[in-house]
Amino acid sequence: MEMTISQIKKKALASLKGKWGISVGLTITIFFITTFVPMFIEIFLSGGFSQWVSQTETPLIAESVNFVLTLFFIPLTVASYWFYLVIARWYDPKISDVFSVYKEWELALKVVGSSILVFFFSMLWTLLLIIPGIIKGISYSQVFYLLRDQPELSGLEAITESKKRMKGYKWKFFLLNLSFIGWAFIAIFTLGIGFLWLAPYISTANATFYNEVIAPQGKDDANSEDLAM
Repeated sequence: MEMTISQIKKKALASLKGKWGISVGLTITIFFITTFVPMFIEIFLSGGFSQWVSQTETPLIAESVNFVLTLFFIPLTVASYWFYLVIARWYDPKISDVFSVYKEWELALKVVGSSILVFFFSMLWTLLLIIPGIIKGISYSQVFYLLRDQPELSGLEAITESKKRMKGYKWKFFLLNLSFIGWAFIAIFTLGIGFLWLAPYISTANATFYNEVIAPQGKDDANSEDLAM
């Protein structure tokens, strides 16, 4: 029987039990790295803090370096999704596991390429109409989970597979994420501190959605192929 949104969220919370500390630690780590490292580099390339504060335009060299850093940090961000997939599967991840994505350089490059493709396709649909762009974005939402479980897929194959498996589940995925809006408002009233716990909750719920709804479709396909042989 297919899990309801409420059951998905309850299972996500259950899998996070005893792992809130490391999840909050990862949230803080990713935030500091992706926010402050580019800022410090931009300050340095702008000629110092006083120059950086008073400048009206960011130097071209700083913008170029920030663009490269944005691409460089994509695997780190995606690896954090995989971190919560490990939690959703009831294992104990380590924060250091997130950085090991750079050791798998072929997969890291594939993740960057896939991110660019997802962004490009989503933008094309958004240029036509906003709603179709959102729908397509939801269709592509499982790409990086699929690449973790099936690293042999190319970026385009992962996008196609995500679209295929999300048929009939886009609305459910949308409602799942929409259901956190109340918690988001509460987190805002805590001056953003609440997001340290809300972000892991949402990420684990999304990983649980993949693990319980999307991933089993591949198993069903494999079983069908076995029967056909």
